[in-house]
Amino acid sequence: MVTIPFLLQCLLAGSLAAFIAYLFVRPRPTRKELHGVNGGLSSADKALIQGKDGDTDILIVGAGVAGSALAYTLGKDGRRVRVIERDLTEPDRIVGELLQPGGYLKLIELGLEDCVQEIDAQRVHGYALFKDGRSTKMAYPLENFDSDVAGRSFHHGRFIERLREKAASLPNVTLEEGTVTSLIDDNGTIKGVSYKSKTGEESKAYAPLTIVCDGCFSNLRRVLCSAKVDIPSCFVGLVLENCELPYPNHGHVILADPSPILFYPISTTEVRCLVDVPGQKLPSIAKGEMTTYLKTVVAPQLPEELHNSFVAAVDKGDIRSMPNRSMPASPYPTPGALLMGDAFNMRHPLTGGGMTVALSDVVVLNNLLKPLRDLNDASSLCNYLESFYTLRKPVASTINTLAGALYKVFCASPDQAMKEMRQACFDYLSLGGVFSNGPVALLSGLNPRPLSLVTHFFAVAIYGVGRLLVPFPSPKRIWIGIRLLTGASSIILPIIKAEGIRQMFFPATVPSYYRAPPVN
Repeated sequence: MVTIPFLLQCLLAGSLAAFIAYLFVRPRPTRKELHGVNGGLSSADKALIQGKDGDTDILIVGAGVAGSALAYTLGKDGRRVRVIERDLTEPDRIVGELLQPGGYLKLIELGLEDCVQEIDAQRVHGYALFKDGRSTKMAYPLENFDSDVAGRSFHHGRFIERLREKAASLPNVTLEEGTVTSLIDDNGTIKGVSYKSKTGEESKAYAPLTIVCDGCFSNLRRVLCSAKVDIPSCFVGLVLENCELPYPNHGHVILADPSPILFYPISTTEVRCLVDVPGQKLPSIAKGEMTTYLKTVVAPQLPEELHNSFVAAVDKGDIRSMPNRSMPASPYPTPGALLMGDAFNMRHPLTGGGMTVALSDVVVLNNLLKPLRDLNDASSLCNYLESFYTLRKPVASTINTLAGALYKVFCASPDQAMKEMRQACFDYLSLGGVFSNGPVALLSGLNPRPLSLVTHFFAVAIYGVGRLLVPFPSPKRIWIGIRLLTGASSIILPIIKAEGIRQMFFPATVPSYYRAPPVN
C-alpha cells in the first residue's frame, strides 16, 4: 500500500531533481544578449581588419598599471600593440600607492624597475601595528634577496606616467586617448572595440586579441566575467605634510574603532593617511560632517606622534574618499578577448596587494603568449588561455584571501569572540620569528602559497583559544573559544569558496593547467 509520506518523498525528490537539472541544463545568456557588445561585422569592417587595423596584434583597453606594463612587455617581445586609454593625463588617486616587495620583483622580471625611479618613491621595509597603546614592528623577510628589493610607496599618478612613458618608448606600441564604448562581437568572437576618440569621433579598432584592463569602473567586464562587486567600506584619504612616522620606511596600521587606519610615506615630505569607514554611506565632506568625524572619532585613537599632523591635514581641508571594492575572478572564456587588472579581480586595499596581483598576471600572460607567433585562431587561443586563470591563482588567491580575511579580523566588533580573535592576531604577530615572518611574507607577495595562509590563519584562531583556556578553562571561556573558531571559519571559508577551492589548492587537477600552445 502506498502511503502519503512515501508520495510526499517522491514529490520532493522529483522537484529536487528537476531543480538540479535546470541549474545544469539551462542555457547561459550569449554575449550578444549582454550589454556592451556590438553585433556581427559588416563587409566594410572585415575589410578594415585586413587593412590598417590588421597591423595590430594585440589591442589593450586601459593604460593603468596592468595595461601599461602589459603593453611594454608585449611590445618588447615584438608584438604590435595598440593601447586605448580614456584619459592620458596623469591620474590623481588615493590608492595604488604602495607596491609590495613581491610586486617589485615582478617589475624587475618585466624590466620595469626603473619606473619607480625619479618619482621620489620611498622604500618600505615592513609594517608597524598599533592597538590600545601598544605597537609591534614586522619587517619583510628579505634576507635572501638583493639589497635593492623592498616595497615602494609613491604618488600613484607619477608611477603610471613612468609606465606609460616606458610603453610609448617602443616603436611598435601606440598609445591613443579614447573612450571604449563596447566590444565588437562577430558570431561569438571578439574582433575589437568601438570607441570615441578624443575629438568625439566614433571609431573602431580591430586586433586578433583584445585585452580589457579598464580598471575598477570597467563598463566592459560584465561581458567577460560574472561581475559580483562588493563594497564593504570606503577609504577617506588625507596627505600629512612634514610628518615623521613612528617607524620610518614602514607602513603603519592602527587597529582603531570601528576599522583600521593606514599611514605610509608617498614622498620625502608627504605621508598618506587612509581612514577606513565601514559601509557605503559617509559623513558629508561638503557639510563638514567628515571633518567632525575625523577630529572627534579618529584623531583620539592615533599615536601621539601622528595626532597633530593628522589634525593639521584635516584643517587644510583636502579630504577625499573612494569606495573599497572587492570582486572575485569569475571569467567567461571568450574567443578574442581577455580581462585583466581591477576590471577582472579586486580585493580590499587594506594590504596593498592590487598592483602585485596585476603585475604577476602580466608575467603569467606574457609567458603564455611568448611561444605563439600567430594569434588569429581565436578559438584555439581562447582554449589555450584558459590556463591563465589557473596559473595566476597561487599569487592572486593568496593576496585576495588575506586581504578579505585580515580586514574582517582587524575591524572592531561587539562580539566577544571576535574581540578575542582581533587581540590574538595582534599578539600572534607580536611574537616575532616565524609568527610574524610567515604572515608578512604572504602579505608582501613573497610567499604565494594559499595553504600557508590557511595554516597561519587558523594558528591565530587556535592561539586565541589557547589564551582563553589558560589557566582555567571555565564554561564561559570554552564557549567563547568555540565561537572564536566558528567565527574564524565563517570569515575565511566563504572567501576561499569564491576564489575556487580546486584552483586554489589543487591547480594541477584542473585540465587547463596542462594546455600546450596551439600549433601555428
